[in-house]
Amino acid sequence: MTSGAASDLLVIGGGLHGCAAAMFAAERGLRVTLLEKDSVGRHASGANAGGVRRLWRDLAEVPLANLSMQMWHRMSQIVQDDCGFQPVPGIKVAECDADIEVLAARVTRMQEAGHTHERLIDRAELRALVPAISEHCTGGLLSEDGFAMPAQTTAAFARRARALGVTILEGEAVKAIEHSRGLWRVETQSGRHTGAKLLNCAGAWGGRIAELLGETAPVEAIAPLMIVTQRMRPFCSAVIGVARRQLSFKQMANGTVVIGGARLGRVDPARNRTDIDFRELRLTARTVQDIFPIMRGATVQRAWSGIEGRTPDRLPIIGRSSRHESAFHAFGFSAHGFQLGPATGALMADLIDTGRLAPELDPFDITRFSAPTEAATQPRRLA
Repeated sequence: MTSGAASDLLVIGGGLHGCAAAMFAAERGLRVTLLEKDSVGRHASGANAGGVRRLWRDLAEVPLANLSMQMWHRMSQIVQDDCGFQPVPGIKVAECDADIEVLAARVTRMQEAGHTHERLIDRAELRALVPAISEHCTGGLLSEDGFAMPAQTTAAFARRARALGVTILEGEAVKAIEHSRGLWRVETQSGRHTGAKLLNCAGAWGGRIAELLGETAPVEAIAPLMIVTQRMRPFCSAVIGVARRQLSFKQMANGTVVIGGARLGRVDPARNRTDIDFRELRLTARTVQDIFPIMRGATVQRAWSGIEGRTPDRLPIIGRSSRHESAFHAFGFSAHGFQLGPATGALMADLIDTGRLAPELDPFDITRFSAPTEAATQPRRLA
Protein backbone atom coordinates (compact mmCIF):
# COMPACT_ATOMS: atom_id res chain seq x y z
CA MET A 1 0.00 0.00 0.00
CA THR A 2 1.44 3.38 -1.01
CA SER A 3 0.83 6.45 1.16
CA GLY A 4 -1.09 9.40 -0.24
CA ALA A 5 0.34 12.85 -1.00
CA ALA A 6 4.05 13.22 -0.42
CA SER A 7 5.16 14.75 2.87
CA ASP A 8 7.59 17.61 3.02
CA LEU A 9 9.67 15.56 5.48
CA LEU A 10 9.99 11.89 6.35
CA VAL A 11 11.54 11.22 9.76
CA ILE A 12 12.88 7.73 10.48
CA GLY A 13 12.95 7.04 14.22
CA GLY A 14 10.51 7.88 16.99
CA GLY A 15 12.87 8.59 19.85
CA LEU A 16 13.20 12.01 21.45
CA HIS A 17 15.33 13.47 18.67
CA GLY A 18 13.01 12.26 15.93
CA CYS A 19 9.88 13.46 17.73
CA ALA A 20 11.46 16.82 18.56
CA ALA A 21 12.63 17.42 14.99
CA ALA A 22 9.22 16.42 13.64
CA MET A 23 7.45 18.73 16.07
CA PHE A 24 9.64 21.75 15.34
CA ALA A 25 9.39 21.11 11.59
CA ALA A 26 5.60 21.03 11.87
CA GLU A 27 5.68 24.34 13.75
CA ARG A 28 7.37 25.76 10.65
CA GLY A 29 4.50 24.57 8.49
CA LEU A 30 6.09 21.43 7.05
CA ARG A 31 3.96 18.34 6.44
CA VAL A 32 5.76 15.62 8.36
CA THR A 33 5.46 11.84 8.55
CA LEU A 34 7.44 9.98 11.22
CA LEU A 35 8.15 6.26 10.82
CA GLU A 36 9.03 4.25 13.94
CA LYS A 37 9.87 0.55 13.68
CA ASP A 38 8.56 -0.22 17.18
CA SER A 39 6.77 2.35 19.35
CA VAL A 40 7.64 5.92 20.25
CA GLY A 41 10.34 6.05 22.93
CA ARG A 42 10.74 2.25 22.89
CA HIS A 43 14.53 2.23 23.10
CA ALA A 44 17.11 4.71 24.45
CA SER A 45 14.73 7.67 24.67
CA GLY A 46 12.43 5.89 27.09
CA ALA A 47 14.99 3.85 29.01
CA ASN A 48 17.83 6.24 29.84
CA ALA A 49 18.77 7.79 33.18
CA GLY A 50 17.05 11.11 32.44
CA GLY A 51 20.05 13.28 33.16
CA VAL A 52 19.74 16.85 31.87
CA ARG A 53 23.49 17.30 31.99
CA ARG A 54 26.00 19.86 30.80
CA LEU A 55 28.62 18.73 33.31
CA TRP A 56 31.70 16.94 31.95
CA ARG A 57 30.59 16.97 28.33
CA ASP A 58 33.04 16.88 25.48
CA LEU A 59 33.92 20.46 24.58
CA ALA A 60 32.41 19.93 21.13
CA GLU A 61 29.00 19.31 22.71
CA VAL A 62 28.96 22.18 25.19
CA PRO A 63 27.43 24.88 22.90
CA LEU A 64 24.61 22.52 21.92
CA ALA A 65 24.11 21.49 25.55
CA ASN A 66 23.95 25.13 26.67
CA LEU A 67 21.30 25.90 24.06
CA SER A 68 19.32 22.85 25.05
CA MET A 69 19.49 23.76 28.75
CA GLN A 70 17.79 27.06 28.00
CA MET A 71 14.99 25.10 26.36
CA TRP A 72 14.64 22.69 29.29
CA HIS A 73 13.92 25.62 31.56
CA ARG A 74 10.91 26.59 29.43
CA MET A 75 9.79 23.08 28.54
CA SER A 76 6.21 23.68 29.65
CA GLN A 77 5.92 26.43 27.04
CA ILE A 78 7.44 24.26 24.32
CA VAL A 79 5.35 21.08 24.72
CA GLN A 80 2.71 22.01 27.33
CA ASP A 81 4.27 19.48 29.72
CA ASP A 82 7.05 20.01 32.26
CA CYS A 83 8.44 16.55 31.38
CA GLY A 84 9.28 16.04 35.04
CA PHE A 85 12.21 18.44 34.71
CA GLN A 86 13.88 19.27 38.02
CA PRO A 87 16.78 21.76 38.03
CA VAL A 88 19.37 20.47 40.49
CA PRO A 89 23.16 20.63 40.79
CA GLY A 90 25.21 18.15 38.83
CA ILE A 91 28.37 17.16 40.74
CA LYS A 92 31.40 15.16 39.61
CA VAL A 93 32.80 13.92 42.93
CA ALA A 94 36.51 13.77 43.74
CA GLU A 95 37.69 10.96 46.00
CA CYS A 96 41.29 12.10 46.47
CA ASP A 97 43.67 14.99 45.79
CA ALA A 98 44.63 13.51 42.42
CA ASP A 99 40.96 13.71 41.40
CA ILE A 100 40.88 17.39 42.39
CA GLU A 101 43.82 18.01 40.08
CA VAL A 102 41.96 16.34 37.21
CA LEU A 103 38.86 18.44 37.88
CA ALA A 104 40.90 21.65 38.19
CA ALA A 105 42.52 20.96 34.83
CA ARG A 106 39.05 20.53 33.37
CA VAL A 107 37.96 23.94 34.71
CA THR A 108 41.02 25.53 33.12
CA ARG A 109 40.25 23.97 29.73
CA MET A 110 36.63 25.06 29.95
CA GLN A 111 37.50 28.63 30.85
CA GLU A 112 40.02 28.83 28.04
CA ALA A 113 37.19 27.79 25.69
CA GLY A 114 34.92 30.49 27.14
CA HIS A 115 32.66 28.24 29.25
CA THR A 116 32.00 29.16 32.87
CA HIS A 117 29.16 26.86 33.98
CA GLU A 118 31.50 24.38 35.75
CA ARG A 119 33.30 25.28 38.97
CA LEU A 120 35.31 23.51 41.64
CA ILE A 121 33.83 22.97 45.09
CA ASP A 122 35.74 21.94 48.21
CA ARG A 123 34.93 19.26 50.78
CA ALA A 124 32.84 21.63 52.91
CA GLU A 125 30.64 22.79 50.03
CA LEU A 126 30.26 19.24 48.78
CA ARG A 127 29.04 18.07 52.19
CA ALA A 128 26.73 21.07 52.50
CA LEU A 129 25.11 20.16 49.18
CA VAL A 130 25.12 16.38 49.75
CA PRO A 131 25.38 15.58 53.48
CA ALA A 132 25.09 11.83 52.86
CA ILE A 133 28.27 11.71 50.76
CA SER A 134 31.08 9.51 52.06
CA GLU A 135 33.64 11.12 54.38
CA HIS A 136 36.51 10.22 52.07
CA CYS A 137 35.23 12.45 49.21
CA THR A 138 37.35 15.57 48.94
CA GLY A 139 35.37 17.95 46.73
CA GLY A 140 34.01 18.05 43.22
CA LEU A 141 33.07 19.84 40.04
CA LEU A 142 29.64 21.48 39.98
CA SER A 143 27.28 22.60 37.21
CA GLU A 144 23.69 23.81 37.47
CA ASP A 145 21.99 20.96 35.61
CA GLY A 146 18.99 18.73 36.38
CA PHE A 147 17.02 15.64 35.44
CA ALA A 148 13.70 14.77 33.81
CA MET A 149 11.48 11.79 33.04
CA PRO A 150 12.57 10.20 29.74
CA ALA A 151 9.37 8.39 28.74
CA GLN A 152 7.22 11.36 29.76
CA THR A 153 9.42 13.72 27.77
CA THR A 154 9.39 11.68 24.57
CA ALA A 155 5.64 11.15 24.84
CA ALA A 156 5.13 14.91 25.32
CA PHE A 157 7.05 15.77 22.16
CA ALA A 158 5.17 13.07 20.23
CA ARG A 159 1.81 14.32 21.54
CA ARG A 160 2.62 17.90 20.61
CA ALA A 161 3.85 16.80 17.18
CA ARG A 162 0.57 15.01 16.51
CA ALA A 163 -1.37 18.08 17.62
CA LEU A 164 0.57 20.08 15.01
CA GLY A 165 -0.38 17.63 12.28
CA VAL A 166 2.54 15.20 12.25
CA THR A 167 1.58 11.69 11.14
CA ILE A 168 3.33 9.21 13.46
CA LEU A 169 3.27 5.62 12.23
CA GLU A 170 4.47 2.94 14.65
CA GLY A 171 5.48 -0.60 13.76
CA GLU A 172 6.93 0.63 10.46
CA ALA A 173 10.44 -0.80 10.07
CA VAL A 174 12.30 0.51 7.03
CA LYS A 175 12.94 -2.13 4.37
CA ALA A 176 14.30 -0.04 1.51
CA ILE A 177 15.00 3.56 0.53
CA GLU A 178 15.25 5.13 -2.91
CA HIS A 179 15.50 8.67 -4.24
CA SER A 180 14.25 9.67 -7.65
CA ARG A 181 12.59 12.63 -9.32
CA GLY A 182 13.12 14.78 -6.26
CA LEU A 183 11.33 12.48 -3.84
CA TRP A 184 12.37 9.99 -1.19
CA ARG A 185 10.51 6.69 -1.21
CA VAL A 186 10.76 4.64 1.98
CA GLU A 187 9.39 1.12 1.92
CA THR A 188 8.05 -0.42 5.13
CA GLN A 189 5.90 -3.46 5.91
CA SER A 190 2.72 -1.56 5.14
CA GLY A 191 3.79 0.09 1.91
CA ARG A 192 5.68 3.04 0.53
CA HIS A 193 5.95 6.50 2.06
CA THR A 194 7.15 9.50 0.05
CA GLY A 195 8.64 12.82 1.06
CA ALA A 196 10.70 15.67 -0.34
CA LYS A 197 13.26 15.45 2.48
CA LEU A 198 14.47 12.68 4.77
CA LEU A 199 15.81 12.76 8.34
CA ASN A 200 17.56 9.74 9.87
CA CYS A 201 16.96 9.63 13.64
CA ALA A 202 17.17 5.85 13.90
CA GLY A 203 19.41 5.62 16.97
CA ALA A 204 21.32 2.34 17.16
CA TRP A 205 19.97 1.52 13.70
CA GLY A 206 21.03 4.91 12.27
CA GLY A 207 24.18 3.49 10.71
CA ARG A 208 22.13 1.01 8.70
CA ILE A 209 19.86 3.78 7.45
CA ALA A 210 22.94 5.82 6.51
CA GLU A 211 24.24 2.82 4.58
CA LEU A 212 21.04 2.83 2.52
CA LEU A 213 21.91 6.43 1.61
CA GLY A 214 25.42 5.40 0.53
CA GLU A 215 27.19 6.71 3.61
CA THR A 216 29.47 5.26 6.26
CA ALA A 217 28.57 5.70 9.92
CA PRO A 218 30.31 3.27 12.29
CA VAL A 219 27.66 3.00 15.00
CA GLU A 220 27.54 0.06 17.40
CA ALA A 221 24.57 -0.95 19.51
CA ILE A 222 25.10 -0.84 23.27
CA ALA A 223 22.85 -1.51 26.26
CA PRO A 224 23.54 0.87 29.19
CA LEU A 225 22.47 -0.69 32.47
CA MET A 226 20.10 1.02 34.90
CA ILE A 227 18.98 0.24 38.46
CA VAL A 228 16.13 1.69 40.48
CA THR A 229 15.72 1.08 44.21
CA GLN A 230 12.70 1.01 46.44
CA ARG A 231 11.79 4.29 48.10
CA MET A 232 14.20 5.73 50.66
CA ARG A 233 14.04 8.79 52.86
CA PRO A 234 15.31 11.91 51.04
CA PHE A 235 19.10 12.22 51.24
CA CYS A 236 20.34 13.51 47.88
CA SER A 237 19.16 16.53 45.87
CA ALA A 238 21.86 16.49 43.18
CA VAL A 239 22.85 14.34 40.22
CA ILE A 240 26.10 12.64 41.18
CA GLY A 241 28.97 11.29 39.08
CA VAL A 242 32.49 10.32 40.15
CA ALA A 243 35.73 11.67 38.73
CA ARG A 244 37.42 8.39 37.91
CA ARG A 245 34.69 5.79 38.29
CA GLN A 246 31.53 5.02 36.33
CA LEU A 247 28.43 6.32 38.08
CA SER A 248 25.26 8.31 37.44
CA PHE A 249 23.17 8.71 40.60
CA LYS A 250 20.03 10.62 41.48
CA GLN A 251 17.16 10.39 43.96
CA MET A 252 13.72 11.06 42.52
CA ALA A 253 10.96 13.05 44.19
CA ASN A 254 9.20 9.85 45.25
CA GLY A 255 12.31 8.62 47.10
CA THR A 256 13.46 5.99 44.62
CA VAL A 257 17.10 6.11 43.55
CA VAL A 258 18.02 5.77 39.86
CA ILE A 259 21.54 4.50 39.19
CA GLY A 260 23.48 4.18 35.95
CA GLY A 261 27.02 4.84 34.96
CA ALA A 262 27.95 3.58 31.50
CA ARG A 263 28.27 -0.09 32.44
CA LEU A 264 26.74 -2.25 29.74
CA GLY A 265 24.52 -5.26 29.38
CA ARG A 266 24.34 -7.60 26.40
CA VAL A 267 22.52 -6.44 23.30
CA ASP A 268 20.98 -8.05 20.23
CA PRO A 269 19.62 -5.20 18.09
CA ALA A 270 18.32 -7.54 15.40
CA ARG A 271 15.93 -9.03 17.95
CA ASN A 272 15.31 -5.82 19.94
CA ARG A 273 16.71 -7.61 22.96
CA THR A 274 18.97 -6.69 25.86
CA ASP A 275 20.10 -8.86 28.76
CA ILE A 276 21.30 -7.76 32.18
CA ASP A 277 24.96 -8.43 33.01
CA PHE A 278 24.84 -8.94 36.78
CA ARG A 279 28.62 -8.81 37.10
CA GLU A 280 28.53 -5.26 35.79
CA LEU A 281 25.62 -4.39 38.08
CA ARG A 282 27.63 -5.58 41.07
CA LEU A 283 30.46 -3.21 40.13
CA THR A 284 27.98 -0.34 39.91
CA ALA A 285 26.49 -1.30 43.29
CA ARG A 286 29.96 -1.36 44.86
CA THR A 287 30.70 2.17 43.59
CA VAL A 288 27.34 3.41 44.91
CA GLN A 289 28.01 1.98 48.37
CA ASP A 290 31.47 3.56 48.46
CA ILE A 291 30.12 7.00 47.61
CA PHE A 292 26.90 6.79 49.64
CA PRO A 293 27.19 4.55 52.73
CA ILE A 294 23.42 4.88 53.23
CA MET A 295 22.95 2.79 50.09
CA ARG A 296 24.30 -0.32 51.81
CA GLY A 297 20.79 -0.89 53.09
CA ALA A 298 18.99 -0.13 49.82
CA THR A 299 16.75 -2.68 48.09
CA VAL A 300 16.88 -2.95 44.31
CA GLN A 301 13.41 -2.82 42.78
CA ARG A 302 14.36 -3.55 39.18
CA ALA A 303 17.12 -3.27 36.58
CA TRP A 304 16.88 -2.68 32.85
CA SER A 305 18.72 -1.49 29.76
CA GLY A 306 17.73 0.20 26.51
CA ILE A 307 19.36 -0.06 23.09
CA GLU A 308 21.54 2.92 22.23
CA GLY A 309 23.88 3.75 19.33
CA ARG A 310 27.53 4.61 20.08
CA THR A 311 30.07 6.10 17.70
CA PRO A 312 33.86 5.53 17.88
CA ASP A 313 34.51 9.09 19.12
CA ARG A 314 31.44 9.06 21.40
CA LEU A 315 30.01 12.12 19.62
CA PRO A 316 26.70 12.15 17.73
CA ILE A 317 26.21 12.39 13.99
CA ILE A 318 24.10 15.48 13.29
CA GLY A 319 23.71 17.50 10.12
CA ARG A 320 23.51 17.09 6.37
CA SER A 321 23.97 13.91 4.44
CA SER A 322 27.27 13.83 2.56
CA ARG A 323 25.55 12.48 -0.57
CA HIS A 324 22.11 14.04 -0.81
CA GLU A 325 21.07 17.66 -0.41
CA SER A 326 17.64 16.59 0.84
CA ALA A 327 18.77 14.04 3.46
CA PHE A 328 19.90 14.66 7.04
CA HIS A 329 21.08 12.78 10.13
CA ALA A 330 20.67 13.02 13.92
CA PHE A 331 21.73 9.78 15.65
CA GLY A 332 24.61 8.09 17.48
CA PHE A 333 24.26 10.04 20.72
CA SER A 334 26.37 7.46 22.57
CA ALA A 335 24.32 7.24 25.80
CA HIS A 336 24.33 10.97 26.54
CA GLY A 337 21.82 12.44 24.09
CA PHE A 338 18.72 12.97 26.25
CA GLN A 339 19.66 16.48 27.37
CA LEU A 340 20.49 17.45 23.77
CA GLY A 341 17.12 16.39 22.36
CA PRO A 342 15.24 19.71 22.36
CA ALA A 343 18.02 21.77 20.79
CA THR A 344 18.92 19.08 18.29
CA GLY A 345 15.31 18.89 17.14
CA ALA A 346 14.99 22.67 16.82
CA LEU A 347 18.27 23.11 14.94
CA MET A 348 17.56 20.20 12.60
CA ALA A 349 14.13 21.64 11.77
CA ASP A 350 15.80 24.96 10.95
CA LEU A 351 18.44 23.27 8.79
CA ILE A 352 15.84 21.23 6.92
CA ASP A 353 13.55 24.23 6.39
CA THR A 354 16.10 26.94 5.55
CA GLY A 355 19.38 25.21 4.72
CA ARG A 356 21.20 27.06 7.51
CA LEU A 357 23.60 24.90 9.52
CA ALA A 358 23.86 26.23 13.08
CA PRO A 359 27.43 26.52 14.41
CA GLU A 360 26.46 24.29 17.35
CA LEU A 361 26.20 21.41 14.86
CA ASP A 362 29.54 21.94 13.09
CA PRO A 363 31.51 19.25 14.99
CA PHE A 364 29.09 16.42 14.25
CA ASP A 365 29.21 16.01 10.47
CA ILE A 366 29.06 12.43 9.21
CA THR A 367 32.07 12.98 6.94
CA ARG A 368 34.45 12.90 9.90
CA PHE A 369 34.44 9.11 9.67
CA SER A 370 35.06 8.39 5.99
CA ALA A 371 34.24 9.28 2.42
CA PRO A 372 30.81 8.15 1.22
CA THR A 373 30.36 4.84 -0.55
CA GLU A 374 28.86 4.43 -4.02
CA ALA A 375 25.63 6.30 -4.66
CA ALA A 376 22.46 4.69 -3.38
CA THR A 377 20.26 5.47 -6.37
CA GLN A 378 18.46 2.12 -6.47
CA PRO A 379 16.31 0.62 -3.73
CA ARG A 380 18.37 -1.20 -1.14
CA ARG A 381 17.15 -3.57 1.52
CA LEU A 382 18.10 -4.21 5.09
CA ALA A 383 19.18 -7.77 5.80
